[in-house]
Amino acid sequence: MLFRRHGGPDVLEYSDFPTPEPKQGEVQISLHAAALNRMDVIVRIGWPGLKLELPHINGADGSGVVAALGENVNRYKIGDRVAINANLGCGECEFCLKGQDNLCRTWHLLGETIRGTYAETICLPERQLYLLPAGFDFHAAAAAALVYQTAWHSMVKRGGVTPGETVVIVGAGGGVNTASIQVAKYLGAKAIVIGSNPAKLEKARELGADVLIDRSKEEDWSKAVFLATDKRGADVIVDNVGTTFPSSLRCLRKGGRLLTVGNSGAPKFEIDNRFIFARHLSIIGSTMSTLTDFNEVMDLVVAGKLKPVIDRTYLLTEAAQAQERLWRGENLGKITLAIH
Repeated sequence: MLFRRHGGPDVLEYSDFPTPEPKQGEVQISLHAAALNRMDVIVRIGWPGLKLELPHINGADGSGVVAALGENVNRYKIGDRVAINANLGCGECEFCLKGQDNLCRTWHLLGETIRGTYAETICLPERQLYLLPAGFDFHAAAAAALVYQTAWHSMVKRGGVTPGETVVIVGAGGGVNTASIQVAKYLGAKAIVIGSNPAKLEKARELGADVLIDRSKEEDWSKAVFLATDKRGADVIVDNVGTTFPSSLRCLRKGGRLLTVGNSGAPKFEIDNRFIFARHLSIIGSTMSTLTDFNEVMDLVVAGKLKPVIDRTYLLTEAAQAQERLWRGENLGKITLAIH
């Protein structure tokens, strides 16, 4: 499923495309499942300065079976079931050599600037793959790969969430948010979830949320958080909306941390700097994770300690319809595509 020009969902085209062959150190994967991210739609629409080799193929998340091996591939064999890590470091710069590949000087995100997983076949360096146990669901693996590594790196490695802390999550239904709820509970933290959709809030409760705040009924949800924490404020808030930063900063305790991995609301907004310096607050950003973090969190996923939430599965030919559902915010968890 590709597009030859930027635009609306109508530019997506189900078409033949040459099958990629694995280069040295690469593995060819026959994809069984892909999963959607908002980035897919943003790339399809395009932005000033974005330069893609057209036609472009969306998709960061995917899983499937090893179909062919390039030279010097040692970790995998034909027939292995694998999940894909979309965080593409070069493997050679000073950051990659230090294990900080998400800081790579020539970093790419699969499906953003490089053709992705809305396809039957893809080739990737073997370091980008995770070996799945026999029988593990391909769609669960695809649904987990990007959002769990993103939440894990942000909350564990960057945010330092510890047992007993209170974590507020702004939004109840998206992939990163449902992952963040589970990561918070796995770490022994109390989870407060802000949302407005009753079904999504109920799902948040099922995932372990301790407190639900319906922002459609609470004019000032930062005050509701303040009261829910016995007027102490939250230790950590996960805010990937951006435009909600003013409310997020208000509901943090002194010395609290705001964690962000995206801006689904808008990239530009105003904040009151007095909250930051007067209350010793930190705003901590991150993107994706390291290879080590990815393996850590996928171990927890395949062990059943973290369970991906799948909203709906579409056929690859229905990718435009799937993207529209995602863009309208109707999904509760991840949307996946069935490929094989």
